[in-house]
Amino acid sequence: MKKISLMASGLLVLVLAACSNETGNSAAEEADSLLKSDWKSVAEEAAGQEVNMYMWGGNENINRYLDEWVAPRLQEEHDVELNRVPVNDAQDFVNQLVDEKSAGKTEGSMDIIWINGENFKAAKDNGLLWGNFTGQLPNFQDYIDPEAPEVAADFGEPVEGLEAPWGKAQFVLVYDEDKVKNPPKSMEELAAWAKENPGKFTYPALPDFTGSAFIRHVLYETTGGYEQYQQPAAEIADLDKRMEPMWQYLNEIEPYLWREGETYPESLAKQEQLFASGEVWMTMSYDPALAASEVLKGRFPESTRTYVLDGGTLANTHYLSIPFNSSQKAGAMVAINEMMSPEAQTAKLSPENWGDLSALNFEKLSAEQQQALNDVNLGAATLPIEELEQKRLPELSSDYIEIIEKGWMENVAKD
Repeated sequence: MKKISLMASGLLVLVLAACSNETGNSAAEEADSLLKSDWKSVAEEAAGQEVNMYMWGGNENINRYLDEWVAPRLQEEHDVELNRVPVNDAQDFVNQLVDEKSAGKTEGSMDIIWINGENFKAAKDNGLLWGNFTGQLPNFQDYIDPEAPEVAADFGEPVEGLEAPWGKAQFVLVYDEDKVKNPPKSMEELAAWAKENPGKFTYPALPDFTGSAFIRHVLYETTGGYEQYQQPAAEIADLDKRMEPMWQYLNEIEPYLWREGETYPESLAKQEQLFASGEVWMTMSYDPALAASEVLKGRFPESTRTYVLDGGTLANTHYLSIPFNSSQKAGAMVAINEMMSPEAQTAKLSPENWGDLSALNFEKLSAEQQQALNDVNLGAATLPIEELEQKRLPELSSDYIEIIEKGWMENVAKD
């Protein structure tokens, strides 16, 4: 009797497993069919869906733009509910997706993720992203040049339709013009300025993303330019030797930094607090309009201004993607398409909302749409977009980032 029970139980498990596989296969086939569906069918399937968007939640302006501008519009015009899920770092949800993939979880909680750089490469390499969906989006087709270098590759990694451009970022230095009359325009000038104004400059400790970006500028300027690094790090046999002038520079300025370089701000947010309180006279950002937003909030002084280095500053694109196990893929496609619309991109550009540069190809916009973007008041603290465009430098491929972060710990932080 016991043997019969065990056999029956085994048969039941097999039947349940078969049903589960059939259900999983059916769901996967249904999701993949969206990649071939016409947009009307996608929009109809999306109606009534609740979409979870996992994203870094450390900026109040960005959060408010999603909650008060994007979400109500999606609900009203597409019957799609957007639920913003804040995380501390994009790596957190990449790690969660790795765990879900290993566990065979086909119905996850993430529908949209905000991603780029090394996190995109990790997600792509581990098969964590759904598929080539961007060509299905009307706003991608109408307003994006997929062959543009800043769209086609993400920190050197081919995008291949796995993520849709949401906005552009460019590194700027932020200063108080009442205290800094002639801001340093090169790393050589910065070193001299730091020595003349001890304690008034610093940068966020790595692995902070903005602190890492500052150091990449040091790498470019102290080692002969960016061109030599436009190949995978593994292909440069003498990379450690090439990087030595960068570590020498950082150690040279360290005694003249805030708190004599004995400690560094643990995050960009901490550095911004130091600038707001006047402890340091300069800060930095990957968001060219951040300073204008902070002035509007009364946090930064009215005399705050931004600038770029004479040799240019790093620029990149940030993206939206759909995880492999999103349970609301149609809703995710509709939400991403809406966030790429000229109206949403224009609202996003305003420092009162976010101040993020548009991801759209300006030449593909109508005259009216172009005028709407041009009419956005970026504030006195924001550089003209034309000036930023002229000073764009390419990013390093993501494999350099870990090398630089590890090298900073060994050559600067521990010294």
